Amino acid sequence: MGRIRHDGMVLGLVAACLIGGRPGAAHSQDVSPTRRPAAESVAIPEAAPLGDMAKGRRDEIVRPPSPPSLLEPEVRPIDLNSALRLAGAQNPQLLIARQRVVEASALQQLAAAQFLPSLNAGGNYDLHTGNLQQSNGNILSVNRSALYLGAGSGAVAAGTVNVPGVVLEGNVAVAVFGYLASRQVVAQRGFDAWAVRNQAFLQTTLAYSELLRAEGRRAIALQVRDEAKRVADLTASYANAGQGRAADAHRAQTELESREYDVQAAEEAVLVSSARLCFVLNVDPSIRLHPTDAFVVPHPIVPDPTPVAELIALGLLQRPELKDRQAAIRESLIMLEGARALPFSPTVLIGYSAGGFGGGSNLVRPVFGGFGGRSDYDVVAYWTLRNLGVGNASLINLAKARLGVAKYQEIAILDRVRAEVAEAYAKTHARYARIGTSQKAVASGVKGFREDLIRIENTVAPAIETVDSLRLLARARYAYLDAIIDYDRAQFELYVALGQPPADMLAHPAPVDGVGPTAAASAANPGTPASNPAAPANGPPPGP
Repeated sequence: MGRIRHDGMVLGLVAACLIGGRPGAAHSQDVSPTRRPAAESVAIPEAAPLGDMAKGRRDEIVRPPSPPSLLEPEVRPIDLNSALRLAGAQNPQLLIARQRVVEASALQQLAAAQFLPSLNAGGNYDLHTGNLQQSNGNILSVNRSALYLGAGSGAVAAGTVNVPGVVLEGNVAVAVFGYLASRQVVAQRGFDAWAVRNQAFLQTTLAYSELLRAEGRRAIALQVRDEAKRVADLTASYANAGQGRAADAHRAQTELESREYDVQAAEEAVLVSSARLCFVLNVDPSIRLHPTDAFVVPHPIVPDPTPVAELIALGLLQRPELKDRQAAIRESLIMLEGARALPFSPTVLIGYSAGGFGGGSNLVRPVFGGFGGRSDYDVVAYWTLRNLGVGNASLINLAKARLGVAKYQEIAILDRVRAEVAEAYAKTHARYARIGTSQKAVASGVKGFREDLIRIENTVAPAIETVDSLRLLARARYAYLDAIIDYDRAQFELYVALGQPPADMLAHPAPVDGVGPTAAASAANPGTPASNPAAPANGPPPGP
């Protein structure tokens, strides 16, 4: 049904969806806009004087040549599969999302590394001259020195090594829950990259569809322009021979100029659509892309008929945005548990140092000597109640608020997914029906225009009916093309709204439990029965 067939003298329906012929093909008068003659002032022709008309003088009606094309002959052919591959490799937004996944993985690795000790190596030299006070208050005048080399640093006098050589330090709850939360962050970034990829593919497909539409409208405009030329030539020849009315010839000429305008507008749309597709694909916009599709045909992706409730359920299972919010909820729960456990979690310092130590003073001989090995092993643990407990309470409240935000965001995404699936589902059915309607209109329009054209070819007849038939046929052709393109767009929008599920999931029904309008309330309030019609659709998230 989607192909438009050749129909004899008037070319029938084929050019309604024929996209530009061979890549780079342009009609014989294609020239570059840069080589176009300098702009000239446009003068509106004046009507013939009444005296000349009374004398029966008639100027010969000559059809002016068509204006040059705006399109260069050099094009770069492309198909949808190639465009999608380029989008997956060069789209900046997708590349940014993938780098964020790498960043989250590095942060997870850093969180896991908190369970490993750090290594310190170095030394210190301490020199003191003057008074020192003993623990009993006695003042001594001491000139002493100390030297330490080995694992760690900061060994002075009788104390331990201040900077241990092997040290493991940190709060247990912060390390454990921080690592668990980092895993959820990695999952979020992965689902976010998945969502960005889906949107990049959607943008690419829509941009490619618009380029296909622009090329199709140009093909239709060229065909209608050629048919308008035929009508203009016939009416002009009748008028020049004195067998027809000049008004009919001028009417046909006006229609031809309108069709020339349509061709120029269609060529502008081709250039704009090509530049937009280049932007999505991150390629040089000076290149004019040309689709390799010879015909525009409907492309059903989602099997039909499939109940909309099953499609909504499938979207809720597959959409990466929902999985992203679910991972965010898990992260918020982990951080809340970590904030609650923080007052009961000790901060631990485990250190070990080994090295050479020596020194002396003016009170103990030698003044500088006595070098030998030493090792220190330290274990420190302490519990902290931040800001008399107020700080800990604030951390718990902060985690509760973030959990509530994450739950409300999940509800918002859930509502958005259901709306997008239902909207795309409605578009596919409505636009598919428009394909059949517009196809019938094209068929009847071809018959009507053929009959009117044959009539004026065989006898002198008013051109207004033929021009009107041409307009109706052109409108039907444009509508047919738009119906097919819009249907394909709606199909891919539906596929992306479902999360781009694999084919086997589209072939099996999905469970529809929880798809109703009260599903969000049940998810947010486990105690609220989903069957209660009085329950709010978007209730507050449960308290931690």
